[in-house]
Amino acid sequence: MRVMTRLSQKNLNQTQSAAQAAEATGFDGLATMENSNNPFLPLAIAATTTERIELMTGIAIAFARSPMAVANMAHDLQLASGGRFKLGLGSQVKGHNERRFSVPWTPPAPRMKEYVESLRAIWRCWETGAPLDYVGDHYKFTLMTPHFVPEKTNLPMTPITIAAVGPAMLRVAGRYCDGAQLHPFCTRRYVEEVVMKRIGEGMEKSNLTRENFEISGGGFIVTGPDQETVNKIFEYVRYRVAFYGSTRTYWPVFELHGLTDLGGTLHRLSKAGKWDEMAREIPDDVVHL
Repeated sequence: MRVMTRLSQKNLNQTQSAAQAAEATGFDGLATMENSNNPFLPLAIAATTTERIELMTGIAIAFARSPMAVANMAHDLQLASGGRFKLGLGSQVKGHNERRFSVPWTPPAPRMKEYVESLRAIWRCWETGAPLDYVGDHYKFTLMTPHFVPEKTNLPMTPITIAAVGPAMLRVAGRYCDGAQLHPFCTRRYVEEVVMKRIGEGMEKSNLTRENFEISGGGFIVTGPDQETVNKIFEYVRYRVAFYGSTRTYWPVFELHGLTDLGGTLHRLSKAGKWDEMAREIPDDVVHL
């Protein structure tokens, strides 16, 4: 097991000191998120000011960006870090793609499969000089002139992990990726009965083995130096369970535990804009799942 920590993204002027402190403390890796800040920029700073620690986007929104643009950023981070970068991608949900990023929505698992294949085709072109010739249902890349080919990294190809919740995306992870980043909205039972099974189904159709496949995240953790802090974090987790549980994408977890009706209630409250009321619908035993 390896232990990673989140790299603060609020102020890029503080990124260098934060990254170096995490490395000195002994963390195995630094991860950035794509919420209110860009996930790639802090890693560019960390790549040039640290020596050992692994760097990862955990995760970057895939479909809002062309695979070509992401391939270029990942190439630069892999080169600058000396091979310490890992690209973590996520599909996000339909509403955010269409209404926050203004990109069309299609079934995410087949599209993510092509996204991963596209990235590797582009990197292979840059590193080996092989013709760029990727044609799929969602992405097509067939043009690469010498002027646009970056410097070779002479490093292993950047590993790709994807955020996976539902069975289809878990199979994509197992078949086409180097790892899966599990969502916090995930219970131990869901990991044991669904996650590992579906990833295994994907691996059966590929040359991947569990020993070379990284699984990270999964589940909320409530901890703290005293009971008062623990109680506050517990209530925060209750809110997060309600927030994610209002979105249909995450309902497979509820369905496994017989909580589909709770998901419907949360969804109706979210559509009505009653965000403050949603956490009240989450009993303690659900938080403990």
